[in-house]
Amino acid sequence: MIDPIKIPLFEMRLEEIHNADPWLKHEISRTDFIALFPILFKNGMPLKPSQPSVYGVDREVFLKVLVAFNQCFR
Repeated sequence: MIDPIKIPLFEMRLEEIHNADPWLKHEISRTDFIALFPILFKNGMPLKPSQPSVYGVDREVFLKVLVAFNQCFR
């Protein structure tokens, strides 16, 4: 069972990533950025986010998202 605080914690980390990037915060809204990385589950376990196809997130930002995911869910 997933701790209910982990999803909001991950979203908070995504907000921090969004706000820290000088270009990203001008290119996409915070809520749209968070929506790029929905938490999906398989057999009760969260799946690692994948690179969004609808919006190009650069490699450095995506790696920060993966680190945030691992900190929150692993």
